[in-house]
Amino acid sequence: MLDLDFPTAQAAPASAQDWLATQEKLRGDYSTCATDFTITQDPTAYKAAEHRLWQKLFGRQSQVAQRYAAKAFLDGMSNLDMPSDHIPDFEAASKRLRALTGWEIVAVPGLIPDDAFFRHLAHRRFPVTIWIRAEHEIDYLVEPDVFHDFFGHVPLLTQPIFADYLQEYGRKGDEAMRLGATRILARLFWYMVEFGLIREDGAIKAYGAGMLSSATETAFSVDSPKPHRVMFDLPRVMGTDFRIDDFQSTYFVLDRFEDLFAAMKQPFAPLYARLQTARLIPASELRPGDGVITKGHQ
Repeated sequence: MLDLDFPTAQAAPASAQDWLATQEKLRGDYSTCATDFTITQDPTAYKAAEHRLWQKLFGRQSQVAQRYAAKAFLDGMSNLDMPSDHIPDFEAASKRLRALTGWEIVAVPGLIPDDAFFRHLAHRRFPVTIWIRAEHEIDYLVEPDVFHDFFGHVPLLTQPIFADYLQEYGRKGDEAMRLGATRILARLFWYMVEFGLIREDGAIKAYGAGMLSSATETAFSVDSPKPHRVMFDLPRVMGTDFRIDDFQSTYFVLDRFEDLFAAMKQPFAPLYARLQTARLIPASELRPGDGVITKGHQ
């Protein structure tokens, strides 16, 4: 199992140092990061053992992806010409992304504040952590590392519709912060970026970064009879709690990525107002009106 816990930070204080002072046990070296929390990746600084770990992870997860991943994800891997035997050079990948969708990768030490994250996305910059997990963490990781960020997220940045969706998500960030709704917006990222499913020719396929960088949750999300699989509905997704300590109890399913992008065009402020006073839907609960594809045996 791969456990990725993405705590939602509050608005960033005046400096990176002030923000870091409010965090506990954050991994990564933040001592040289800029005010936007970016740093420089040095591809030559990785040790041979770190490249071998990337190769091990890549070999395992690329096989999983071939069986379970959405076509858009597989096409993205091909478009990137993702290296199988070494940690990627971010600038080389950015050159390909700029030509395809106008996105680029920015290196970061690890988790960054909400406002910095939203701002990068709004300007078509995706933050990717530079460090890689230790060997003993290969199946369990608390913070996202370079493998999760790059292998899991970057392939879909080569796909125009999904790339446009992520930019719109970033643009929604300022409003969410002003309205105290970052946790509500974070549920959309969790369910539809980290753990999203899509139907292709009647079959369920995975595209979420959290599952596709996991050894076991990809197969669980597609094959297991335990979780619910429910059609995407924006208010339903943003009103639903999620699991950070186990596989998801419910997965939301798209018919096409265009549906996700189209949902971003509606005003979110009224939705936030409604959800802030509504009962939070438990992760394992089905609701009247849900477009249930499979009812899980939880």
